Amino acid sequence: MKEDKRIKKTKKYLKQTLMDLLTDKPFDQITVKEICDRSETSRVTFYAHYNDKYDLVDDIAKDMIKIAKDEYYRLQGKNNPTKNYIIGYCNLLDCILTMYYENIRFFSHTNVNENPYLNFAFYKYVLDHVETHAQKKSTALKLKYDAKKIAGFLCYGIWGFINARGEKQSMSDLRQELREILEKILRAEILTQNISE
Repeated sequence: MKEDKRIKKTKKYLKQTLMDLLTDKPFDQITVKEICDRSETSRVTFYAHYNDKYDLVDDIAKDMIKIAKDEYYRLQGKNNPTKNYIIGYCNLLDCILTMYYENIRFFSHTNVNENPYLNFAFYKYVLDHVETHAQKKSTALKLKYDAKKIAGFLCYGIWGFINARGEKQSMSDLRQELREILEKILRAEILTQNISE
């Protein structure tokens, strides 16, 4: 069932308000009352859509992941008609990086020291989707390790690499470096027993 335009507009405004508040204070110090006051939304309206501020963050994550998934399928159709394992993972990497940089204003507040919950929540959503991807590939490939372990290895590596980048490094340079590392790992058959190209 399609969501009412007014509901979509209200939810969008609540999400935007939370992102605005993050520039002033950490997530754990933000209250539902502040979100409602700043967005000029009643608490009744807020609770009609969300159980709490964590539910609001989950909805933000779901929005971003949906956009990333749609982009992944677009890329797969465009440059991976044969469903090549390595290209598929590189497309997944591109979608994660695009999601991150298109929402950098938000992600700049998700480091583990400033906002541990946000860091955990978004990492978990990305990890779940990479794990799903690995699980699908496990039927075509002989994975040396559990799909969850592979997803964790790749995600922690990608996340760490992104967070360690220099301030002057461009997104295209970072993307190229990450892609090169990922391709080398996948081609070396470290994670799989064989790769059918």
